[in-house]
Amino acid sequence: MASAAAQRLIARTILSLPAPLLRLMAGGGVVYKGGRTLDPRLQFLAAQARKGPAMETLQPAEARRGETQALAAVSGNLEPGVRWEPLSVPGAEGVIPARLYRPEAQDPGAPLMVWAHMGGGVIGTLDTSHCFCALLARITRAPVLSVDYRLAPEHRFPAGLDDVLAAYRWARDQAASYGAAGVAIGGDSMGGNFAAIVCQDLKRAGEPQPRLQLLVYPCTDAASQSASMTTYADAFPLTSGMMVWFMGHYLGPDDDPAGVRLSPLRQKDLTGLAPAVIATAGFDPLVDQGEAYAKALNAAGVTVRYRCYDSLSHAFTAFTGAIPAADAACREIAGLVRGLYEE
Repeated sequence: MASAAAQRLIARTILSLPAPLLRLMAGGGVVYKGGRTLDPRLQFLAAQARKGPAMETLQPAEARRGETQALAAVSGNLEPGVRWEPLSVPGAEGVIPARLYRPEAQDPGAPLMVWAHMGGGVIGTLDTSHCFCALLARITRAPVLSVDYRLAPEHRFPAGLDDVLAAYRWARDQAASYGAAGVAIGGDSMGGNFAAIVCQDLKRAGEPQPRLQLLVYPCTDAASQSASMTTYADAFPLTSGMMVWFMGHYLGPDDDPAGVRLSPLRQKDLTGLAPAVIATAGFDPLVDQGEAYAKALNAAGVTVRYRCYDSLSHAFTAFTGAIPAADAACREIAGLVRGLYEE
């Protein structure tokens, strides 16, 4: 098997081909659904992925190995001017690994962001968000703490969520020692779900809100039956079948998907929550959920910056090395965060 560097070089070379050729190699013309046109590079990657086994046919350990191999081929380069170090931080039931990213030009007025990676609560590692966290640190001029929370089915709901909440509280107490002014919370996909719920949990506990919440293609309603769940049911890389697989491993038999610690969109009172940057991908079963949460927060008087990247798919934060539009989107998202830090 080719090394990760060789796989990355091959992927970048192929994906630099003209769009018409990539579409031809993917076996068809333009992919147009729900009023959106899929990026041709993602169309090609989707066609390649369909040649392998569907994730929902795999055991979690196999799915984790597959995710590591797949993302190694499309990940970006680490941002210059950012250094990182491994840390151990308190989780809900013991110490968990983490990584701290610090930019050379750190702004002492910016908060430390606690970050939770994607993966449906079942897959994903610190490597999943490695490049994005470095990008976020450099552009926001603020430190980022990426948390390696516990995964299901070994540790079902709410273990991972509780780890992120515990890490957030630790970071809140330690922020000044890392040159930061306060703390923020963020995550993508299930990590975005965790970030949204952490804000709600803090409100319920009477604790101060984060400076900001960053939710990237978040799952905000685990019981959703919105239109995008059907329109993009067979999208790449997240399908509705995979979502059922994730929830089957993540939830216990007595857990209610409509509960507010699983579905923050179903919380009736959203007033007083942290200012939010919310980003969604057009070709994603979750796109309606992210948009709905942005609208609900806005209606509750919360400051919201919302963007939908119509041509992109779920997981685009990990595709910055292969998809120029994904790289551009991630940089815009980081710029939106920086803008709110400055307000």
